[in-house]
Amino acid sequence: MTLPDRAQIVVIGGGIIGCSTAYHLARDHKADVVLIEQGKLTSGSTWHAAGLVGQLRSSASITKVLKYSVDLYKRLDAETGLETGWKMTGCLRLATNEDRWTEFKRLATTAGSFGMDMHLLSPAEVKAMWPLMNVDDLVGASWLPTDGQASPSDITQSLAKGARMHGARIHENVRVTGFDMHEGHIVAVKTDRGDIACDKVVNCGGQWARQLGAMAGINVPLQPVKHQYIITDRIEGLASDAPTIRDPDRRTYFKEEVGGLVMGGYEPNPQAWTTGDVPSDWEFRLFDDDFDHFEQHMTQAMERIPALGQVGVKQMINGPESFTPDGNFILGAAPECDNMYVGAGFNAFGIASGGGAGWVLAEWVMAGEAPLDLWVVDIRRFAGMHSDRQWVCDRTLEAYGKHYTIGFPHEEYTSGRPRIVSPLYERLKSHRAVFGSKLGWERPNWFAPEGVEPRDIPAMGRQNWFDAVGLEHRHVREHVGIFDQSSFAKYEMTGADALAALNRICANRIDRPVGRLTYTQLLNSRGGIEADLTVARLGEERFYIVTGTGFRTHDLAWIREHLPEGGDVTLTDITETFGTLSLMGPDARHVLEKVTDAGVGNVAFPFGHAREIAIAGHTVRALRVTYVGELGWELHVPIAATGEVFDALMAAGAPFDIRPVGYRALESLRLEKGYRAWGSDITPNDTPFEAGLGWAVKLKSNIDFIGARALRAIAGKPLTKRLAAFVIDDPDAVLVGRETILRNGQPVGYLTSGGYGYTVGKSIGYGYVRDEDGVSDDFLARGDYELVIALAKFPARIHLAPPVDPDNARVKA
Repeated sequence: MTLPDRAQIVVIGGGIIGCSTAYHLARDHKADVVLIEQGKLTSGSTWHAAGLVGQLRSSASITKVLKYSVDLYKRLDAETGLETGWKMTGCLRLATNEDRWTEFKRLATTAGSFGMDMHLLSPAEVKAMWPLMNVDDLVGASWLPTDGQASPSDITQSLAKGARMHGARIHENVRVTGFDMHEGHIVAVKTDRGDIACDKVVNCGGQWARQLGAMAGINVPLQPVKHQYIITDRIEGLASDAPTIRDPDRRTYFKEEVGGLVMGGYEPNPQAWTTGDVPSDWEFRLFDDDFDHFEQHMTQAMERIPALGQVGVKQMINGPESFTPDGNFILGAAPECDNMYVGAGFNAFGIASGGGAGWVLAEWVMAGEAPLDLWVVDIRRFAGMHSDRQWVCDRTLEAYGKHYTIGFPHEEYTSGRPRIVSPLYERLKSHRAVFGSKLGWERPNWFAPEGVEPRDIPAMGRQNWFDAVGLEHRHVREHVGIFDQSSFAKYEMTGADALAALNRICANRIDRPVGRLTYTQLLNSRGGIEADLTVARLGEERFYIVTGTGFRTHDLAWIREHLPEGGDVTLTDITETFGTLSLMGPDARHVLEKVTDAGVGNVAFPFGHAREIAIAGHTVRALRVTYVGELGWELHVPIAATGEVFDALMAAGAPFDIRPVGYRALESLRLEKGYRAWGSDITPNDTPFEAGLGWAVKLKSNIDFIGARALRAIAGKPLTKRLAAFVIDDPDAVLVGRETILRNGQPVGYLTSGGYGYTVGKSIGYGYVRDEDGVSDDFLARGDYELVIALAKFPARIHLAPPVDPDNARVKA
């Protein structure tokens, strides 16, 4: 079949993700789609995938994506006439210790929050469902009846047929050799059978996605890892509808297949394949069997299912799977090229994700923005450091090894550290800092008092740093603390059209006098919050933008993509140009006025203003703003001078007992004062009105901005969800997020974030209360509330204002 010379969209890769994306582009959007595959459909990793289909994740949006996959697999055969091999067998997850059991109780609560039906079973109930299983060591199991299994090749072929039925053109044996680029934009896909001019490209190249992206200057940080499983001969007494099993404490999984079992696992010592390019001829090839490496799984599996010791192994599959540095897959628009989209790195759950990932990726390609809050899988969560292939390999192997470990709250990765350190790293270590890592930056999470071991000890309940963080928290409320926030992402925007560009991109007013500071959201076309950040006007045509560490790539790309074409605007990432010291607490002014001759009184330097001041002989950008709810300044210091300015502040603050403070105290401080966190409390799924941030929207002005139309359409109408705070009196309640909110005994939402407020002396959570008939103040006030924590119900009180007064530390709880 002759290759077309033009298409609206070219999808590269004929695995399950590529075929699903082509199917949805053609079916839902009537797009002119060409899919090209270098070999045959399903080649790569799809054909040898194990085919387990689970649905529950910690993100509501990703759970929705996986649930969509199941719904699609159930009905696809009726549309295309090709079977998918779908069997809704349900899934048992086994627990052999109390920490795992607590994790399952939290997962069951999350499932309920997301509208899924998860049950906890006793060992006897597990034995009744799976008679061949040894349950002697079980505490219990979770049971999700709507999980199942499918045939990866059959699903892919059915999706491909469906794509063709809706007009997509599929060409096999076509190898991409490069891209024709014009000003960073792909204008044609070059292949060994001719060029295809196109408007957009979707890179679904699986283990080849990284090198395909590199041809267009795009980084796709994934790592092929050898993953093994076996297929056994028939096992007497094994039911054809036996549930799939995940046995995480033994690091293994099982599913029934033709009377036998598929069994594999996730070992703590995984084997990477190559950090270089994957050979183009590795389409239907496998590695040699490695029973020595697999023995650790076999030993555990036979203890769980003794019958495995009496049956033969029909086949071992040892093939490469694409894994990522954080265990989440990769979707979305590449930041380096505005018309290449990526769907890759599925961490061995590409079959579970395939249907839903193709659906949302097709929507993303057509609309230019994600249809849901997909931040946890967005390619823009990565940064330049992820182009280091060895670092990506090391971190990916750690993530693979954690695939079945207990998910302790607040647990940090350890590989590849330290990667990026601020000039204060050694100074803070001398203060007994315990560091965490965010987008490569080492940041102090907490400081260990003398006599306390300076390391995190993971736990499901109160952790070893709980009391130490409380001391830091109270110190900021009562005295003064200093935070090293040098990892903040920082940009400068200049030019005659900079103000107009920012007024269009930002929901809040930016056209304020020089020296003013604006907190603002950036909205999508639905009015959802794509980012929140601070903009300081340094001059008539000069602006300083500060945003969160992890959002550096995302926010920069979002702003850049929405700048006016041909406008006089320059946007520059200057993150490493400035360190950031946040001086916070009632005594902050007393400290600051000792190190500068500039006026820092309330009249000379009001809240929401920016000034350049001199400290220790260096010009510092001082921003009067707070995320802890106390008097304070962010001091943006030339990076090389950060140590000198820190030392000056510490010396001047000694009479006020100044102390360095970590990010865990920052989190508890912001919870008490009601500051929202992007990615949890506010997301692309939430509007400013729903989040209680309507005051930061310039809707009454005549300035048009992105998202204004959507907000005007709902302005003045009843809201169907609203963010509220919840406080629990019970001292044993530990909130980590995703706990279910009950109003008058009925579920109405779940917590988006949770923690402990040391000033309040109680656990605090935030979450959206939902009701299709409208969520008014009266509706919220009339309810009796409980929070479900690991399946236990705790009475809670709702707060529409912060539990601690924003203007002082007066407790309102």
